[in-house]
Amino acid sequence: MANVVLEFKASAGDSELHIRPVLIIGQLSNLQQVNWSQIKGKLQPAVSNETWQAALSTLNPNPTDSCSLYLNQAAVAALPSRVSRHNSPSSAHFVSRIVRSCLPGGNNRCIVMVCERSDVFASSCAIARAFPIFSRRSTASRRTDKKHVTVEFLIVGNDSSSLHLAELECLSNTADGVRLAARIVDTPCNEMNTDHFLDEIKAVGDEVGIRPVIIRGEELKQKGFGGIYGVGKAAEHPPALAVLSHTPEGATQTIAWVGKGIVYDTGGLSIKGKTTMPGMKRDCGGAAAILGAFKATIKQGFKDNLHAVFCLAENSVGPTATRPDDIHTLYSGKTVEINNTDAEGRLVLADGVVYACKDLSADIILDMATLTGAQGISTGKYHAAVMTNSEQWEVACVRAGRSSGDLAHPLVFCPELHFSEFTSAVADMKNSVADRENAQSSCAGLFIGSHLGFDWPGVWVHVDIASPVHAGERATGFGVALLMALFGQASADSLLNKVSPLGALTIRAEDEMERDCKRRRLV
Repeated sequence: MANVVLEFKASAGDSELHIRPVLIIGQLSNLQQVNWSQIKGKLQPAVSNETWQAALSTLNPNPTDSCSLYLNQAAVAALPSRVSRHNSPSSAHFVSRIVRSCLPGGNNRCIVMVCERSDVFASSCAIARAFPIFSRRSTASRRTDKKHVTVEFLIVGNDSSSLHLAELECLSNTADGVRLAARIVDTPCNEMNTDHFLDEIKAVGDEVGIRPVIIRGEELKQKGFGGIYGVGKAAEHPPALAVLSHTPEGATQTIAWVGKGIVYDTGGLSIKGKTTMPGMKRDCGGAAAILGAFKATIKQGFKDNLHAVFCLAENSVGPTATRPDDIHTLYSGKTVEINNTDAEGRLVLADGVVYACKDLSADIILDMATLTGAQGISTGKYHAAVMTNSEQWEVACVRAGRSSGDLAHPLVFCPELHFSEFTSAVADMKNSVADRENAQSSCAGLFIGSHLGFDWPGVWVHVDIASPVHAGERATGFGVALLMALFGQASADSLLNKVSPLGALTIRAEDEMERDCKRRRLV
């Protein structure tokens, strides 16, 4: 999969199966709406209309099903006929599984996705997840030829017109963002330390014409970033705060995405065990998702100020490592007694969100992180855990998850009951809870929010993606599609506008004259 070139086209064209094998995917009801003339050029002469109809009649999805149409060169697969209210109507997770298991082999292949227009965005992201980039298998390194997978959408339903060029470009850029995030998360720390991650940020900056601001090493300490500095100071490669800023003319609000970029998490002196440490290369999943989403979002055009803030560090062990009982002063000015060096993500994010508030004057701050193992217990392997000070944004995150395929579900937001878990006798707070059976994931998010202040008037959203950031031993690129859908209303792209659950506030008729001077809010 590492050397696969993924292309989205309005029409993949006709070809014989021995030249280009094909996989056709869709809900059974959608597959039955396909006219034979729409697909016969990809299947004939090996597959006749009678064979196609016979294959459809044998499909009995529970939750999915597939049928070979011709040897190992053509197949049709059915998605679940219905999904629950907490799943995506696109059945995005099943799309990824079907592509991985049913796509025929070969150097030039075709996927025909049959769906309604509202499911195009989520389905394209799901297909992208099936083609990870990173590999260090020796056979992969010897291959120089590229494999091509062409994706064609057959749209059914009320609006069955073909996708136009701008929509296809959006799908392509989003898929690139998903695969970029997955590649970074899959890459081990000996190849993705803080130096390498900064190179990735600079490369994206060069591509979209933005020069990053970077605060690094001892400068972090001098400027008061006690969280990021304290976590990463023992590592060979110094910690960093990096910022990519998109500031277009006419912007009416400022949005900041803050990503946890722990390139490896040993747990520090509160060290992880031999069974829990493997896989901690994925602890940069939040920062990776924000980088992939920022790249795709800016390429599609974004009307408001957008800052991507990356909190990069390696939580390592060494003579200068933070000790339990140490007290650090964070960028907020608040002091934190360290009682668990393995609760490091909240420390770096606390610095990041306060920087977004104080230095970037953000109206909306979203932090994304692989923050707690408890997230998988709270919301499972497929749904990110969302906590926010805004009920509207809580609902919007869930809806964006359903429209993008990056599912999300709310956590309890109740600081008056839970924040006492961080009580310290000698500092403003501790960094880890007293009772690990009391809403752990919620408490971890509250630690971050407390540095903004629970009375902060802006919108703050916390997204914990610890479990959905990977499926088995592979990264998923989770978070890219969620961010693009959630903030799609501020995009210049019509497809992202449609998948966004948020809209501009209605302006009353008597306020028409003041339209230009009003702040355009996402909610």
